[in-house]
Amino acid sequence: MKEIILYTYGYLVFFYSMALMFSYVMLVALSLRETRRSRHSLSDIYVKKIFDNSPYTPGVSIVAPAYNEENTIVDNVKSLLSQDWPKFEVIIVNDGSKDRTLEKMIEEFDLVEVPYLYKQRIIAKPFKRMFISNRKEYEKLRVVDKENGGTKADPVNAGLNVANYPYFINTDVDCILSKNAIRMCVRPMVEERNVIAVSGVMNISNACKVVNGELIKYRIPWSPIPLFQTLEYLRSFMIGKMGWSHINAMPNVSGGYGMFDTEIAINAGGYSADSLAEDMDMLTRMIGYCCDFDKPYRVIQIPQTCCWTEGPSNLRMLYRQRVRWGHGLIQTFAKYYRMMFKKKYRQLGLITMPYLFIFEFIAPVIELIGFCTFLYLAFTGGVNWGTAWIIFLMMYIFCFQLSLVVIYYDYLQTRMRGWSYLRLVLAALLEPFFYHPFIMLFSLRGYLKFIMGKRIVWGEMQRKGFNNPNSGNAQGQADNSPGPDINIATQTTE
Repeated sequence: MKEIILYTYGYLVFFYSMALMFSYVMLVALSLRETRRSRHSLSDIYVKKIFDNSPYTPGVSIVAPAYNEENTIVDNVKSLLSQDWPKFEVIIVNDGSKDRTLEKMIEEFDLVEVPYLYKQRIIAKPFKRMFISNRKEYEKLRVVDKENGGTKADPVNAGLNVANYPYFINTDVDCILSKNAIRMCVRPMVEERNVIAVSGVMNISNACKVVNGELIKYRIPWSPIPLFQTLEYLRSFMIGKMGWSHINAMPNVSGGYGMFDTEIAINAGGYSADSLAEDMDMLTRMIGYCCDFDKPYRVIQIPQTCCWTEGPSNLRMLYRQRVRWGHGLIQTFAKYYRMMFKKKYRQLGLITMPYLFIFEFIAPVIELIGFCTFLYLAFTGGVNWGTAWIIFLMMYIFCFQLSLVVIYYDYLQTRMRGWSYLRLVLAALLEPFFYHPFIMLFSLRGYLKFIMGKRIVWGEMQRKGFNNPNSGNAQGQADNSPGPDINIATQTTE
């Protein structure tokens, strides 16, 4: 009986792996088609001129929660304020920080408290104060001070309660945005019909040169963990999300950077205040709202890099991040499982959620069982080593080639010197042995915490900042080397 079970399980794992590899091939093909489709006939200079001079140019609210970000808050707020867009506001939500985050903003931007009629359209922790700047160059800045909500979703809801414009960007306060990030995301909003959300590509800023909140030079990290994460980001955005976008089946819009239709987000109830995967949760709620009321919708991934973010630089911070993501993933399925296999919810119910459940949610479980089974067979002499090596090499070469594809995609976008990508090639070679096992174990730990009912909160990232003299980077840039899961289907961010 034991041999029959092991034999059957071996075949199941084999066909599961083949199906996963086939899905990756399909996503590569779809992402290539979507990239070609997203190429615009009008030049960016011409589009900029239209937006800058048109009375119909839509306003955009940038909402960024801040919790204990004193090391980077000034540079990051300046980055958000430097957007090349005629009509926008920056809403920083101080989520009960215990350090000098709020004080540093008050000092640097000459903030003063003003009376404000706070209308709670979406439930959030109690509002305390509103600040604006006395200086004209910071007139677009507003700072909301509130009680800590325990998750990122809660302060974003508070920011939505004071947002004035029809579109909003959800980003992290540690993110560095490209100057034309708004324009790149508004463009598909106005060019295509029924677009409710647009996702821009994110990348790691840990080794980049940043001056006064502006990214001056893009560099690929040297530190191992940020280097592996850079490769993850490329896979997630350039293949995973671009492919899903082509069939309007995006699983999420990254919590690090994404643009949304404000009215639909509010009508859908905003973010679930207790969600630890707020990016997937918000998009699921918005699509669910559209499907419930029979509204057409479109979610788009663009191939341009809009945002750079500082990620975990050591294993301890990576552990905290991925445990939270694993907890958030199982939390999302527990909350929205009713949508799965329902024709009413279109691609979300028929394609996206079943795929994520089969190939992302249960993948760490299958991997762990498979590894334990292999060890048992190895010690009991039950492994056909010739066949095992062939299967291993086949899958290893496939994964390596997949990484080479996304590295080439990034080269086409950035045109950096080729030798810089040798680090990414090395990361692609080593990732299955030195990085992926940790991601698998951390995800399972997140599942276990959810099953046991343990509460996880949105904690500190302990960022080094861009002006830390001990960071080891040129001109004060932190060599501190969030990132997506190994699976390229979806990505959440810090």
